[in-house]
Amino acid sequence: MQRFQSLAINPLTVLACVLLGATLGWAAPDAARPLALVGLVYVDLLTMVVLPFMMAAVVLSLQQLYREGGAGRIVQRVVLVFLLLALAAAALAAIGTLLVHPGGGMSDSTRAALGQIVGDAGERGNVAIALFKSVPPPASASAQEIVRSLIPSNIFAALANGETLKALVFALLFGFAVGQVPGRISGGLQNALETVYKACQTLTGWINLPLPFILICMSAGQVARSGVAPLAAMAGFVIGFLAVSALVIAVAMMLVRQRAGVGVGAVMTAMREPFALGVATNNSAACMPAMVAALVGRLGFARARVELLVPLSVALLRAGPVAYFVCGTMFIAALYGRPLSGADLALLVGMAAVTGFASSGMAGVVTVSLMGVVCAHLALPFEAAFVLFVAVDPVCAMARTAVTVIVNCAAVSLICARPVKL
Repeated sequence: MQRFQSLAINPLTVLACVLLGATLGWAAPDAARPLALVGLVYVDLLTMVVLPFMMAAVVLSLQQLYREGGAGRIVQRVVLVFLLLALAAAALAAIGTLLVHPGGGMSDSTRAALGQIVGDAGERGNVAIALFKSVPPPASASAQEIVRSLIPSNIFAALANGETLKALVFALLFGFAVGQVPGRISGGLQNALETVYKACQTLTGWINLPLPFILICMSAGQVARSGVAPLAAMAGFVIGFLAVSALVIAVAMMLVRQRAGVGVGAVMTAMREPFALGVATNNSAACMPAMVAALVGRLGFARARVELLVPLSVALLRAGPVAYFVCGTMFIAALYGRPLSGADLALLVGMAAVTGFASSGMAGVVTVSLMGVVCAHLALPFEAAFVLFVAVDPVCAMARTAVTVIVNCAAVSLICARPVKL
């Protein structure tokens, strides 16, 4: 069983299954379209486990940290590491995008295809008009609404609706309060939460057993529904973002290797399951049990710290969207022939990092819409190009989630003490 699980989460297996599913969706779309239901059920099953796992892990960790006297000392380090890694992800994305240069040197036929996706009739002379066609901008929330969205007025309603951020806020406050309760009273709660935690880990392992089959179904259903035309027209951007994602992931894994004091092979083996789940689910929260198992079980970091920091990093440090905002904004600038100066790039890096924190709790097209906030500061017409990014978002979402998961592991490794080697 362990050998099968190891094979199922191997990145080569993941890639092969995705390509096989895409081929099936392209060759037999009518037969493949219903297979998307398998992916939806799989993600729902993983999401079902996430909230109880997260709450149990956070409360248990804070309880133990209070007993060790370490809860307050890590706050400053958390803020510093999260901010530096967000800026680093944005800077690496800018460098990688400059090297790959997606959006530049497009042929007339590619521009015509992009214009047709936006709404043009396919005539080359009207491509510029179609690209600048006005569409309703995505709704933006005020600062007051964002703050209010973090506080659960009813924790049971938040759990029922799957509101991860609200559940995390409650778990943090509740964990701090439980830490003040004497151990002779809170011992029963600790045992109950530990049972929930272990049970969620077991459930996650069971759910991940048919992962190769699920990947084939998810990929086949997606290609059958959207086709390959959007991917072909936006191939330059997709390839560029995948290259940027690989660069950010490689740097993050080197940070984990340096902190863990192990070889590159050991780090790649440890990160295999979180990476595969990120690609398969497009949901970084669903990867939390695998992230904890990798950092604690395989790399030897302290469990109490990891169980607290993994949910915090997943909720707050959104390195995948940060890199995506940078790459997408620079693609739009190249598409419209707008050169970016050094000052523009510095502004882009800062805005993308800040906007990434604002993407907490968002996924899919909602995350894509936040790119408009970054583009607005550079006077770029994001609204007209919005539909282009929506067309290829299923592929880009896989890379975004994988980047977020691996960078989150790097953040946790930087905050935790180095493992003690016996």
